Amino acid sequence: MTITTSPGTRSQPGRPPGPPAGRARRDRGVRLAAGCSLWGSLLLVTSWWAADRGLQDLTGWADALTSLGRLSGLVASVLLLAQVFLMARVPLLEAAFGQDRLARVHRWVGFCSFDLMLAHIVTITWGYAGGELSQTPATGWNLLVEEPGVLLAGAGTLALVAVVVTSVRAARRRLRYESWHLIHLYAYLGVGLALPHQLWTGQEFTGHPARTVFWWAAWGATMAAVLVFRASLPLLRNRSLGLRVTSVVQEAPDVVSVVMTGRNLHRLPVEAGQFLGFRFLDGPGWMRNHPYSLSAAPDGRRLRITVRTTGDGGRRLRRLRPGTRVLVEGPHGRLSARARTRRDVVLIGAGVGITPLRALAEGLGYAPGEAVLLHRHQGTPLFAREFDVLARDRGLRVVDLPGPRRAEGSWLPAGTPPIDDVTALRHLVPDIARRDVYVCGPAGWTADVRRAATAAGVPAERFHCEDFGW
Repeated sequence: MTITTSPGTRSQPGRPPGPPAGRARRDRGVRLAAGCSLWGSLLLVTSWWAADRGLQDLTGWADALTSLGRLSGLVASVLLLAQVFLMARVPLLEAAFGQDRLARVHRWVGFCSFDLMLAHIVTITWGYAGGELSQTPATGWNLLVEEPGVLLAGAGTLALVAVVVTSVRAARRRLRYESWHLIHLYAYLGVGLALPHQLWTGQEFTGHPARTVFWWAAWGATMAAVLVFRASLPLLRNRSLGLRVTSVVQEAPDVVSVVMTGRNLHRLPVEAGQFLGFRFLDGPGWMRNHPYSLSAAPDGRRLRITVRTTGDGGRRLRRLRPGTRVLVEGPHGRLSARARTRRDVVLIGAGVGITPLRALAEGLGYAPGEAVLLHRHQGTPLFAREFDVLARDRGLRVVDLPGPRRAEGSWLPAGTPPIDDVTALRHLVPDIARRDVYVCGPAGWTADVRRAATAAGVPAERFHCEDFGW
């Protein structure tokens, strides 16, 4: 393996501004407030359950089933609303947590709320049947056709089943991203249909004015977040931007860059390293949202994405014509200056995962020697000339790591000398333990980089990752 390095030289005097400490404090405050709100709500509804003889009712079989059904329903309701809120693209939450972390929380909350919702259905129906298992199906049918809102809740449950089944990793691997994303939107329908019967008839929802206010406020805030941040804000923003395709540039045999311009792009609050959801109005299928990272730092005049032309979305980009209208949603992600805690950074990317790191290499402030790029690639590296310019003008040190992956479990390319991943990382960046590390690439590869960086002394809060997994 041949490793080539571009050391770069200083072109401008002085040192760049340091990490944004004020934003870091605000983000920590948002994370703390979000965690306290969720756990506080769970404790509150549990205390209401206990105050309504929830514990005393556990002594008898039928009463215990009913009591556990009430508790599981209350907790599931809080988590279902939290799940929707996490999907609402609230800018404060996205900036504070980042997409990767928010997705993990959303996944955990989603599966927990679904399991508890099923537990609620089974235990409450079994309890209403007097604890007689043989009478449970008939009791369930009676509840379905006689109780207000229960039929809607049944339809909502089916919608949530579809979402959960397609969210299991084995199923996700068999689905296109576009199909998975469309099915995932049924979560809104499922939650919208599953909760009204509790607001109408549930004892813990309607038995006390304070409880009624709490639940309606939680429901209203969640729905308002969806309407504002998922619907109204993108609509108003796109009307203002008027974004259109300017050109499509072939970067490699299977990679293209799409350049877009519009009005008021300086008002779009996007940073280098972030991604947006794009819809290209070029014909059938335009409603599908495709998440793409910017491959150049936003300058208020244009946006550029660089995409591998595999899959339906990528192949369509080849055929885009100048003037095609573009709708955007976002920005999303925390792989940006917002996550930075140190002046010194190292950017590690593989394949087309280099795109957000290319934007970061341009958009971050740094002096010569403060930024290092490790670029693993096969064939001709993307943005080679642009990185040469950044090395010359900004002092970016570029390390090329050509060749296919050495083996599963290693982030290094084939042909690397027989040394382990950690030793290689320390050799390439001796002071990596005191740097911020930004990584983007395939999920398995980024996990290997994370293990090596952790072993090399990089703490979790200074490892910033965005992979291709969904």
